[in-house]
Amino acid sequence: MSGGAGRRALLVVNADDYGLTEGVSRAILDAHRDGIVTSTSVLALAPGFAPSVGWLQDAPGLGTGAHLAAVGEDPPLLSAREVPTLVDKKGRMWSSWRVFLPRAAAGRIDPDDLRREFGAQIEAIAGAGVTIDHLDTHQNIHLWPMVSDVVLELGEQHGVRTVRVTRSTAKSPVGITVKRLATRLEGLLRERGWVWPEASTGLDEAGCLELGAMVGALSRLAATGARSAELATHPGGADDPARERYRWSYQWEDELAALRSATVRAAVDELGFELGTFADLVEEAS
Repeated sequence: MSGGAGRRALLVVNADDYGLTEGVSRAILDAHRDGIVTSTSVLALAPGFAPSVGWLQDAPGLGTGAHLAAVGEDPPLLSAREVPTLVDKKGRMWSSWRVFLPRAAAGRIDPDDLRREFGAQIEAIAGAGVTIDHLDTHQNIHLWPMVSDVVLELGEQHGVRTVRVTRSTAKSPVGITVKRLATRLEGLLRERGWVWPEASTGLDEAGCLELGAMVGALSRLAATGARSAELATHPGGADDPARERYRWSYQWEDELAALRSATVRAAVDELGFELGTFADLVEEAS
């Protein structure tokens, strides 16, 4: 997969968290119109969803997926009574994967609760007139077997058979676990006839993809020799007061600048990538 020789690899540049805040949604649209973002994942339960979901109608070339959430700062779409194992005593979702996954491993997360909540999120996105071309999850919890089973079931019910396979090159316990779970998920997807990018990055670098790091991430994807790849990103605007409740220490504005830069655009071309969406990935596989 080197500059221009033979078939160019399909690169999906996905911006996560559309709807997190209105500012994040605007930044994602800016990174699509003026940069290399080709796809976004929509967060239906976040406060920026309702005011900004309609803006997607003005970006028909932007692929859209569902960013399914069962962890984080925002409440579920359904009531605590409807999804009791997904919330704490105050009706809040479990704060992160570090809390959610041990509960799932201990059998304390009811897959039916997850099925109801994820189903409601998919229906909220589709009901807003958005065509869903892929599924992924907030904090990548769909790598966990019970969660992936629910996600695949719902995808098949809604005619969506494309999903992110999150990968890591870290040699830490978390990185090693991610690699093992990704291998398991790929096997399950193969059995069920799903489609996914052969390579991906953005987990190890989450929130830190400034210009140099983004060029490095693209170079690592190219070095895999994969025919398709996903770069997961998190652009946002500067001075977004609504973002204060999300204390992630992400460099949102730096990622936005990198995604819109001529340097990154040139790297995409020089490394032999062709920009596209998850829908394009399905077309290539058929």
